[in-house]
Amino acid sequence: MPLSLPLMGFASLLFSGAIFGFFYAWVCSTMWGLDAADPRVAISAMQAMNASVRNAVFAPAFFGTPFVLLATALLARNAGRRAAAAAFGLAGLIYLAGGLFLTMSVNVPMNEALAAVTIPDTPEAAAHIWADYSPRWQFWNMVRTVVSGVTLLLAGLGLYQIRTA
Repeated sequence: MPLSLPLMGFASLLFSGAIFGFFYAWVCSTMWGLDAADPRVAISAMQAMNASVRNAVFAPAFFGTPFVLLATALLARNAGRRAAAAAFGLAGLIYLAGGLFLTMSVNVPMNEALAAVTIPDTPEAAAHIWADYSPRWQFWNMVRTVVSGVTLLLAGLGLYQIRTA
């Protein structure tokens, strides 16, 4: 077995863990904190976070995860590790559909619409905007969090299968 396969297996696990952790943090702290804040503050903070997430630290995990997983699947297949190849390949496809594409087709358009909002002066008007945004955004974030968690589990299984085949 070439050394590149376990190294790519670890890279797959790391990338999958990074993106799962990113989405999970929104579920268990960030959005709850914003929901508890003054809605004008919540809108402003979410606008700032959405603008700042487009950076070189986030991009590799968000965009690179499916490609690292699929490259690992190909290496595993070429090394005769069929079970590992299946786990990494499935993980890559699942994240591609339920993480990357879901985010680009649902969460990003919602974020762009919120970015165009002028924060109202009254808490009541801001509360209406936030109430239209937050529950729907959180639902889709929960979906991509679960998908990313499954991706992480499959990457771990694939890494295990590299050594046990």
